[in-house]
Amino acid sequence: YVPKVACSNWKRVLKVLDGALESVDVKGKMDHKSDLVFLGDMKPEEISYRLKHYYKFIFVRNPIERLLSAYRNKFGEIKEYQQKYGVEIIRRYRKNGGNSAGDDVSFSEFLQYLLDEDVERMNEHWMPIYNLCQPCAVRYDFIGSYEQLHADANHVLEHIQSPSSIRFPERQAWYKPVTAETLHYYLCSTPQRLIKELLPKYILDFSLFAYPLPNVTSEFCRQ
Repeated sequence: YVPKVACSNWKRVLKVLDGALESVDVKGKMDHKSDLVFLGDMKPEEISYRLKHYYKFIFVRNPIERLLSAYRNKFGEIKEYQQKYGVEIIRRYRKNGGNSAGDDVSFSEFLQYLLDEDVERMNEHWMPIYNLCQPCAVRYDFIGSYEQLHADANHVLEHIQSPSSIRFPERQAWYKPVTAETLHYYLCSTPQRLIKELLPKYILDFSLFAYPLPNVTSEFCRQ
């Protein structure tokens, strides 16, 4: 699964299909581990069989929007991430930041942290999709996008002959989407150098999934 690409709702669907959850409309945050079986829990021959015979799909998202979504969610709302990552980021990149609780990390500081971080050691919420899902090693049958989420999700559900009563859930009310205006604000408030230097780490996500590179030109930012 790809964090910040509707993976919570996909887990709801899978749990309902498996009988572990009554409805996709159950309110509240998703338990991302219980009632789910992961490839890593299986024996090598079981993994090989599933990779060869099962229907395999992933959902992708514009890399810079995914990073912004992770930043706003984890550093704006989740104390565990503020304490584990936020405090460290501020300690590294801000003078006299030793007293911070990690809840005031700037987007620029977050991007600088990503620039200095080894991709293979990144947290799954901001690790490139290429590294998370190995699209050149796994023959995915379908690649859906966050931008066409419901149409692509319906395609998957129809393909696996899901019961018609099970539909892809609506976005949770508490979720704050990344709008074009929000993206514009953050991109244009961030040093262009940071964005340009970070792009190589995510370039395979941009190129493999056909996303345009972020526009940070002066003309775009004046709009």
